[in-house]
Amino acid sequence: MSSRRKFIRSVAGGLAGGLTPSKVLGANDRIRLGFIGVGERGMELAREAALCSNTEVSAVADVYSRRREMALELLPQARGFEDARRLLDDAHIDAVVIATPPHLHGQYVLAALDAGKHIYVERTLAFDIDEAQRVRRACQQSAGKLMVQVGHQACSSGLMTDALKFVQSGKLGKITMIEAHMFRNTPHGKPQWARPVYPDMTPEHICWEAFLGSAPKREFDAYRYANWRLFWDYSGGNVFENMSQQAAFWFRALNLPVPLAATMRGGILRWKDGREVPDSMSVVLEFSDDLLFSWISGFGNNQLGVGESVLGTDGTILKSQQIRFLPQKVNQPKGEEILGDTPTPPRAHLQNFLDAIRSGHKPNCCFELGYRVSVACRMAVESYRQQRTIRWDASREELI
Repeated sequence: MSSRRKFIRSVAGGLAGGLTPSKVLGANDRIRLGFIGVGERGMELAREAALCSNTEVSAVADVYSRRREMALELLPQARGFEDARRLLDDAHIDAVVIATPPHLHGQYVLAALDAGKHIYVERTLAFDIDEAQRVRRACQQSAGKLMVQVGHQACSSGLMTDALKFVQSGKLGKITMIEAHMFRNTPHGKPQWARPVYPDMTPEHICWEAFLGSAPKREFDAYRYANWRLFWDYSGGNVFENMSQQAAFWFRALNLPVPLAATMRGGILRWKDGREVPDSMSVVLEFSDDLLFSWISGFGNNQLGVGESVLGTDGTILKSQQIRFLPQKVNQPKGEEILGDTPTPPRAHLQNFLDAIRSGHKPNCCFELGYRVSVACRMAVESYRQQRTIRWDASREELI
C-alpha cells in the first residue's frame, strides 16, 4: 500500500493521537498559517490572513499545480506542496486553513489535530454523520488546547451581535418558525457553478488520488475535478454551500440542537447539464421545542435574493444585508421597530480565530456548533436522496 493511501486511511479512521499544539503561543507571537486548498475560497482567506497583524501565510498545499503556482505568485514568502502531509509535518506552522471540497474537510481536520495544529475549516465541518462524530470526538480530546473554527462567517458579524440582543430581550415571545431562502440566477447558457476544464487539468498536473480522498474510486475525470460541486461524491449541493451558512447563524443565536427530523424535496429543474445535485429545493427541519426551520432555494430566478425571518408571537426578526426587529402589534401594541447597527469589522471571522489561538477563548463557531449544523445538513441531503423524512435518534446519535 502506498504511503498516500496509508495517510488517507489513517485520517479517515480518526487516529488524532497528538492533539497538542506544536508550540505554545503568547499573546504577541506571530501566527504562521498553512493553507490546504488554494482555489477561489482558499485564496480569499489567504488574502484576508495577509492583512491580519502578526500573521504570516507560510505554506500552501493543493493537488493542482496551477493553483499552487498562482498562490505562490501572490505569496512569495510561502512554500508550496502537492502533498498536504508535508505541510502538516512542518513544526513551524501553528495553524491550518482547510478550504478543500467538503468531502475532504473531515479527513484534513483529523490529520491537522493529530499534527497539533489549530484549524480554520470551511463549511461544513464534516461530510457525513460518522465523520462528524469522529471529528467531534477528536476535538473533545484536545480539551480546548487546539482551536477549531468552522467557516460560518456570519457567526462573527455585527448582525450576530444584534440578533443576540433581540433574542435575549425577550421581545420575540415564543418562536415557532424560522423562514429562510436563497435564490440566484445566471445568464442563459451559463449554468450556476459550472466551471471550465483547462488544458492542464491532466493526471500530470492534478494528484487525482489525493483529490478523491475517501470518495469512491474512479478513473481520472477532469470535468468531475473542475465541477466537484455538481456531484454527490464530493458535494452536499446547495444545502452544504448556502443553507449551512444561514442555518448556522440561527443555530448559534438560538442555541438550536440537532433537529429531530429533516425533510427535503426538489429536483434538477433548471440546469439539466449532467449534475447530480438539485438546483431547486425545499427543506424543513423539525426541532423538539415546537420550532420549524424552513429553507427554499433555486437557481432560476434571483428576485427574492437571500434572507431569513424569525417569527415569534410578540415580534419578528428580519435579516438580509441588515437586521431589524419588528413588534407584533397584536401582542405588543406599543412596541417599536429596532434597526440593528453593530458594524462588522473587516476579516471578523478569521480574526476571531486568530484571537482565540492567542487567548485560549472559544471561537465564535466552534466545532460543537459546526457539528450540529453539519449533521442537520446531512439529514436534509439524505432525505432528498432517500425520498423520505430522516429522523435523528438523539440517545444513540444516529439517523433513523
